[in-house]
Amino acid sequence: MTAGAQTTSTSVVPLPGKVVGHIGLGAMGRPIAQNFVASGQATVVFDADSASQGRFLDDHAGVGGAAGFADFAACDVVVLVLPTSDIVDSVVLSEDGLLAHLRPGSTIVDMGSSIPTRTQALAEAAAVKGISVVDAPVSGGVARAEQAALAVMVGGDVAAVEAVIPLLKATGSDIIHVGPVGSGHAAKALNNLMAANNMLIAAEALLVGRKFGIEPATLLGVINASSGRNQATEAKYEKFVLSRTFDSGFAARLMRKDIGIALDLAHDQEISPLLGEAVGRLWNAAVDGLDPAADQTDVVRYLEEYHRVSLADPAGR
Repeated sequence: MTAGAQTTSTSVVPLPGKVVGHIGLGAMGRPIAQNFVASGQATVVFDADSASQGRFLDDHAGVGGAAGFADFAACDVVVLVLPTSDIVDSVVLSEDGLLAHLRPGSTIVDMGSSIPTRTQALAEAAAVKGISVVDAPVSGGVARAEQAALAVMVGGDVAAVEAVIPLLKATGSDIIHVGPVGSGHAAKALNNLMAANNMLIAAEALLVGRKFGIEPATLLGVINASSGRNQATEAKYEKFVLSRTFDSGFAARLMRKDIGIALDLAHDQEISPLLGEAVGRLWNAAVDGLDPAADQTDVVRYLEEYHRVSLADPAGR
């Protein structure tokens, strides 16, 4: 295993003299890792899919490739971009996981969408070995990840957070320290509950308008010039729904997971969110009725079938 990184003449290395590990090279993990490498940061990568890891290494000469978690022993920071808390726990807490190899004083940064209470428990286990945990989930999707313009919501001890902010700035344009460890994951889940609601309510408004005789693109223009606009109408509907591509890069099942995290968090706080529960029921029904690989924007197709109205143009696109 060789630790290294591509460098550019204009880059400012986020954590000079330090080595960053990166685990998870999926749809979001790959561009985030690319941003670290592009900044000149010494980086070691790993993915459970050896082919994905191999492609990344082929595309980024000088980056270190890990054969297992022991190869992160020399890393000062290890970033995780993984889909679930179960996988995070397996990577960190298993007998041969990261905690068995990282040095005291190192930091684990979980940039996936994990369960806040599980993140807190992970931080407690890591603290026993002198290792910090920072949760830093992101919002913005693949497009903003590729532009190094993600919103990053961060939870953790002030000192631990400040130590990794230069690295987070290599992939994010808005870095917000939300509060103690777990707060970032809580904020991400609550944000995505709202994002899911925006996707659903926009679909139903456009479907009603279509049934009445208003072209979806026209009504979308009205909404985006008016008070009903939101991120879904401004960034997703024209590009991914009206175009009928349905390929925003974020799976509907992963949004369902985040909605569930947000609702569980609400229940833990003894709040039963009326609208949130409705969003959860509708999103669950949509995911159950769609292909397992369906994109989040595919929920519009589910609603089209449910209401027997289509947003497709007259040519059938």
